[in-house]
Amino acid sequence: MERGNTLLDDYVLGLARRRGSTERPRVCFLPTASGDADHYIVRFYRAFSPELCEPSHLSLFRRECAVGDVREHLLTRDLIYVGGGSVVSLLGAWRAHGLDLVLREAWERGVVLCGLSAGSLCWFAEAVTAFHGPPQPVAGLGLLPWSNCVHFGAEPARCAGYRRLLTEGMRPGYAAEDGAALHFEGERLVRVVASRPGARAHRMRWTGKRVSRRPLATTYLGEAEAGSAPDPPAAGRLSVVAA
Repeated sequence: MERGNTLLDDYVLGLARRRGSTERPRVCFLPTASGDADHYIVRFYRAFSPELCEPSHLSLFRRECAVGDVREHLLTRDLIYVGGGSVVSLLGAWRAHGLDLVLREAWERGVVLCGLSAGSLCWFAEAVTAFHGPPQPVAGLGLLPWSNCVHFGAEPARCAGYRRLLTEGMRPGYAAEDGAALHFEGERLVRVVASRPGARAHRMRWTGKRVSRRPLATTYLGEAEAGSAPDPPAAGRLSVVAA
């Protein structure tokens, strides 16, 4: 949801259309990490307009904005989009309401899951959060058995914190620069795409002697306008796009 840049949004909508076999996939936005901030919800509806999809959002903090049957609503979506903010607050609210179990069920049923920042960290077994201060480890939902660090390069303290945590036993994983997204089918990384030229993601692990950082091949989605970038792969049964 970069202002004026819809490349990543278009990518996940393409996956949702393939799953639902319709030009107007059903999309639900979860703004939990921001405390259901009004401005964030407005931005979502501007980006995911009724011309593109059937949009909705789920609020956990406002009674009048909640859907009737949360489980039924989420399981009947083609795409669930999780916004940024505090991943600690997000996971706490989800677990209190049982959404952690519902989202796993949605994933197993083939609903495409995606998100940015906190909405990326949440899908992994371990992640690095720096929302409330110095970088700290957090246990995510564990759909993906890796660690994850977002805003890599843009936040030097978070990058250094991730390296330190890897040396202290955090499992291997992925670091994504702003504008880069990791597309998983099941537990397998099938593609790295980017909404900005030069944005990259990296495979990160502790070798026992040093932290290894391996840049991953990345497709810049803007090249699709010139016809040189391939279409998104068909959505797998277990698809997560984490930016």
